[in-house]
Amino acid sequence: MPPRYQMLVFDWDGTLIDSPSTIVHCIQSACRDLGLDVPDHATSSHVIGLGLNDALSHVAPGLAHGDYRQIAERYRYHFVSRDASIPLFQGTLAMLDALSQRGHVLTIATGKSRAGLERSLDATGTRHRFADWRCADQCAPKPAPDMLHELMDIFGVTAAATLMIGDTTHDLQMAANAGVPAVAVSHGAHPAKSLAMMNPLACVAGTAELTQWLISNA
Repeated sequence: MPPRYQMLVFDWDGTLIDSPSTIVHCIQSACRDLGLDVPDHATSSHVIGLGLNDALSHVAPGLAHGDYRQIAERYRYHFVSRDASIPLFQGTLAMLDALSQRGHVLTIATGKSRAGLERSLDATGTRHRFADWRCADQCAPKPAPDMLHELMDIFGVTAAATLMIGDTTHDLQMAANAGVPAVAVSHGAHPAKSLAMMNPLACVAGTAELTQWLISNA
């Protein structure tokens, strides 16, 4: 029997890889480097999943365009030095392999740049597990539906046969904008209460529960 959802689209940061605390640290460090007000943890966590430009404009509103370029440079400086050591959530590889064996097409939709995602895929040895990906510098970033639309077009999959899995309200809003069902995981950037308000099919606590849900329902 074929799977209910032909294509599973995963967010990366905070969904498959345990990077939110590192991202928050790097956002705060970039602002500190430039003598700007340092956003608190909640503000820095909220922007995870957005494209970098959108994220920085939220944590440091009202700056000139050139100042955002400087923040982005400092953010990348801090993040790249830590990128290779960020681990996948425990159980992620086994989950991906089990889903692939069931016949799902596995893809990624992320707020990272393409270069940043591919660097992380190589560091975690997961590049070959995904059929394709869309990043914030390839098309309109979350919560616009473009990433999902492009992936559905590439693989000829309908919205009803696509499932988005993410840890932020930005992921869930992108799915809603594309007419795609979604599942939330609360071990990442946004709390379970915020995720539940977006009415996903399920809101699971972590990778083990996500795996169980997907095997039973996807």
